[in-house]
Amino acid sequence: MQTGLRVSELTGLRRRDIHLGTGAHLACRGKGRKDRATPLTRGTVVVLRGYLTERGGGPDDPVFAGPHGDELSRDAVRRLVQRHTRAAVPHCPSLATKIVSPHVLRHTCAMRLLESGCDLATIALWLGHANVATSQIYLNSRELHQTGEPNRDLRQLAA
Repeated sequence: MQTGLRVSELTGLRRRDIHLGTGAHLACRGKGRKDRATPLTRGTVVVLRGYLTERGGGPDDPVFAGPHGDELSRDAVRRLVQRHTRAAVPHCPSLATKIVSPHVLRHTCAMRLLESGCDLATIALWLGHANVATSQIYLNSRELHQTGEPNRDLRQLAA
């Protein structure tokens, strides 16, 4: 799912939080107990629709449940990401040298949004950042990757 959710937001999702019709989105309670809606891509809607149909359950059931039907723990999510990263290595060998974690996936979502032309205010809303300045790190990261030099404005702030 390309949502940029924090692990706690992901594990707290219930079936009632997923809206797959027009304006597909998921509703979640984020950091600081702030509610927000995160848009879903067409591809994510297709995958979620199939997954939720196959899995079944009621509106109060966790979207991503463990073997006993309870919500996944943070550690279970980390292990799943590690397992799927190892499985992807034969198809993408560079993953073998990378550290992939749920939080890295969140950062990747933010970078993809930035690369697609989203402004920082939109990225901040998408990720549930209380302040746009928190999202500034992605702009600096992109500049560092492109030029090898950190963003001058951020260097001045750090001084």
